[in-house]
Amino acid sequence: MYLPKPYTQFESQYPEIAKLYEDLGAKCQAAGPLDTKTRYLVNLGISIGAGSPGAVKSHARKAMEHGASAEELYHALLLALTTVGFPAMIAAIGWVEEVIRAESR
Repeated sequence: MYLPKPYTQFESQYPEIAKLYEDLGAKCQAAGPLDTKTRYLVNLGISIGAGSPGAVKSHARKAMEHGASAEELYHALLLALTTVGFPAMIAAIGWVEEVIRAESR
């Protein structure tokens, strides 16, 4: 699984905190009825709203790893238009397309 260099550096420098963070994420993921793919699509939408390129790429990658198609990713991107606006959606499209290209290699 791909992890960005800043995260792996954080993990090396603060392994205990990184583990607690991962455990918290796992507990949040398991706390409700949504299936894994849907959870990552929701996380993708939240990441688009936050304007976080790293989070958008991470959640797009994870959604694809759990069966999301490019079409489903684009639908999630389109849903962001009326909530966060055109510039944010367009930026996120670029970030997601990087992931789609990388995954199709």
